[in-house]
Amino acid sequence: MARPRTITDERLLTAATEVIGLRGPGFTLAEVAARAGVSVGTVAQRFGSKSGLLQALTRQTTEHVVRRMHEAAEGLDPLAGLRAALLTWLDGMSDPAEAQNHLAQLGVDLIDPGLRALLARLYEVTGETVLELTRRVDLPRGPGPERAARVLTGLVYGVSMDWSVRPRGALVDRLAEDVDAVLDAWKGR
Repeated sequence: MARPRTITDERLLTAATEVIGLRGPGFTLAEVAARAGVSVGTVAQRFGSKSGLLQALTRQTTEHVVRRMHEAAEGLDPLAGLRAALLTWLDGMSDPAEAQNHLAQLGVDLIDPGLRALLARLYEVTGETVLELTRRVDLPRGPGPERAARVLTGLVYGVSMDWSVRPRGALVDRLAEDVDAVLDAWKGR
């Protein structure tokens, strides 16, 4: 009879996220295992390899981002809900060095065809969620919902990348300022 799992995938993936934030793409499964308080064999058995771990992490991120966006928008008027959803993408990202390490990992992920496909799916699902929320908003001077969603999605990705390279102030404040500037212009303010 197999032993029941006492270490959840969630715990291992949280440890992986933390280690990537500390070490960037040079992280090892041993560092993830140490952070999670388990043996390297546990991580390797669960995910098979570093690539398998990163694939699982990307799948989890896809689920979490969409859920957080919907939760942030829930109960708010459509415009405030869209704004809140956009700001959730970068929840918890406040350390420039950590952001730089995650950005460096993204660069490495793009080389791997399997990870690149999962990232494409993450971007697709995120964009679809922004489009869904954008369709609820009346933007009298804005573009149509499809273009508005594409612009807003690109804005969030661009701000996060720019801040990772040139951190000035808090990331969430910078993102809020830029999102507000675009939404205010589209509202005619």
